Amino acid sequence: MAAVIDAIEYMLPARTESIEEIAARFPNWPLEKIAEKTGIRARHVASDDECASDFGVIAARDLLERTGTDVGDIDYLIFCTQSPDYLAPTTACLVQERLGLGTHIGALDINLGCSGYIYALGVAKALIETGQSKKLLLITADTYSKFVNPGDKSVRALFGDAAAATLMSARDGDEAIGPFVYGTDGSGAQDLIVPNSGLRNRAVDRPVEEYTDRHGNTRSDHNIYMNGRAVIEFTLREVPKAIDALCEKAGVSLDEIDAVVPHQASATVLEGIRKKLDLPPERFVVCMEDIGNTVSCSIPIAVKRAAAKGQIKPGALLLLVGFGVGLSWGATLVRLPEDFAAA
Repeated sequence: MAAVIDAIEYMLPARTESIEEIAARFPNWPLEKIAEKTGIRARHVASDDECASDFGVIAARDLLERTGTDVGDIDYLIFCTQSPDYLAPTTACLVQERLGLGTHIGALDINLGCSGYIYALGVAKALIETGQSKKLLLITADTYSKFVNPGDKSVRALFGDAAAATLMSARDGDEAIGPFVYGTDGSGAQDLIVPNSGLRNRAVDRPVEEYTDRHGNTRSDHNIYMNGRAVIEFTLREVPKAIDALCEKAGVSLDEIDAVVPHQASATVLEGIRKKLDLPPERFVVCMEDIGNTVSCSIPIAVKRAAAKGQIKPGALLLLVGFGVGLSWGATLVRLPEDFAAA
C-alpha cells in the first residue's frame, strides 16, 4: 500500500493587517521596498483569544465535510505546530476530542516550523506504509504573530497565521510520496528563535525588558528574533543542494517535475532559489502576497491554491521543499492522485 494525499483544506483568521497599516506606525519605513523584498502586502493574524488549534479544527472540519469523510474512518492524527495550546497536554489530544475522532486513534504533535510539513509527511508516509494507519489527518497550524513585538518591523510584515489540513490514505499502486532528504544545523538555532519560550529561559521568571536595535526594531527576549541575513544565506546555500540531492536520490531531473512548491519564506529568498534552479516562474509556485509566511502551513496552502487556479493539475509530480527555523530543512516528491480534490 502507498501513502497518498487525497485533499487539502486551509483556514485563515478573519483579522488582517496590511503593510500600509504597519507603515502608519513607522512613517520613515520604505513601504514599497519592503513589499518588493518580502512579496507580502497583507497577512492574516490571530486575535488575542484565538489559538492555532482553533484554526486547525476549522480547517479539518471543512476538509472532512468537503471530502465526505466520516470521522470514524480517521485512525491517526498528526498536529504540527510551534504554537501549542499548552506544553502539556499534547495539542493533538485536544484536537482529537474537539473533532470527535475516535479514542482508538493515535495522536501526536510535531514541533517544527518552516520545514514541518515535509517532516510530517515523512512520518505520515511511514505510519501508512507500515500498516499503522489507513486514513490519516495531518494538520499544520501556527500563530507566529503572537511571538512578534509590534515594534519589530523586521518580522511584523512577514509572518501570518493559518492552519492547513491534509487528508492522507493508503491505496494500491506505486509510491506517491518520497523519497525524502532532510537536513539539520542546530548551530544556527540562535538565528531564528524566541529566547524566553520554554524551560531553558522560563518566561515567567524573566521580566519583559524591551530593547531597540540599530535598525530601529523593538523587541524583548519574549518575542521572536530573526537574523535575516544569516537565514537568507543558509537558505540559498542549502536548499538548492537539497533539491539536487533529492532529484539524484529519486533518479529524476528537474525537467520531469511539473512544479516546485517551496516554503513561502519571502520574495527575495524564493527568487534566489528559482534563479539557482533556472526554473520558469510557471513551474515555481509563489503565493503569499495576501497571507504572508505561514510557517508550517505555507506548503499545503500553496499546493491547494495552485491546484485551484490550474497551475498544478491532478496527477502532477511536485517537488516540495521546506526550510527555516532550527535550522532545519527537508524535501520530497509528491505525485498527486488523478482524483485530487482541488476545489
